[in-house]
Amino acid sequence: MRAVVFERNGGPEVLDYREVPDPSPRDGQVLVEVEGIGVNFRDVYEREGQDYGQKPPAIIGVEGAGRVAGTGERVAWINVPSSYAERVASDSKHLVPIPDGVSSDIAAAALLQGITAHYLAHDSYPIHKGDWVLVHAAAGGVGLLLTQIAKQLGAHVIGTTSSEGKAQLAREAGADEVLGYEDFATRAREMAGGEGVAAVYDGVGKTTFYEGLRAIRPLGRMILYGAASGQPDPLPVALLAKSGSLYVQRPTIQTYTRTPDMLRERAGKVFELIRQSKLNVRIGARYPLADARQAHIDLQARKTTGKILLEP
Repeated sequence: MRAVVFERNGGPEVLDYREVPDPSPRDGQVLVEVEGIGVNFRDVYEREGQDYGQKPPAIIGVEGAGRVAGTGERVAWINVPSSYAERVASDSKHLVPIPDGVSSDIAAAALLQGITAHYLAHDSYPIHKGDWVLVHAAAGGVGLLLTQIAKQLGAHVIGTTSSEGKAQLAREAGADEVLGYEDFATRAREMAGGEGVAAVYDGVGKTTFYEGLRAIRPLGRMILYGAASGQPDPLPVALLAKSGSLYVQRPTIQTYTRTPDMLRERAGKVFELIRQSKLNVRIGARYPLADARQAHIDLQARKTTGKILLEP
């Protein structure tokens, strides 16, 4: 089969599309013919060696959808190593069934980022009706989904984007206000009535984190769920007191899906929102698996919106 391998950590140039042996399922595992592969910033972290995923040499990636060999059952996953490949072997407990009414490509595009958006809005900071929240990278994969869920929960959503084209996508997802990144904290506080927002959902990291703290109301929350621009500088904890007794969380999807039951329950909620047309999943770009290197380049350059898919 063909797969994308990295022999060392580094930039996109370390990704090599080539022939590798087919995976051999162990006891309790099944072989899955891959139909769609989700590209995520965690893959960038894995490639770069930021304590994510596998160490090289390895096949990169963890998210996708496909059909179980021999049965044809459609399944999706968010934590199956070596997913940038034509076939994967996985423990059954890591696979979730794709319901009728949800296509395999939408499942591959929605599951990891959809689950992330769901736990951010329901658990990291449980949104209440009338809350003002700030969603960074609101035209990105998580941002578009999180904005939709936040609106369904009754929030007023302020999004940040880097261009007018992306701002329009955020508005279409339901954002009440969309800002550029320059001086966003001051403007967000004003929009939220002067006191600040209840929560900042930050997947950007280094370039937005400290200014984001200034946007939050007393006792509000900073939810740092990613670091697309790099990890923030170390946080002096006393700053949280001075800023209004703030809370900071660094959540991971592994915590919120740490058992098979938790994974299936959360995935089921995301798929049901999609089936009911309450969650629109935007596939912003599709690349052949052979072009995984270019997909990473475009993701890091923020040239894409919504979700990037690789197709074997």
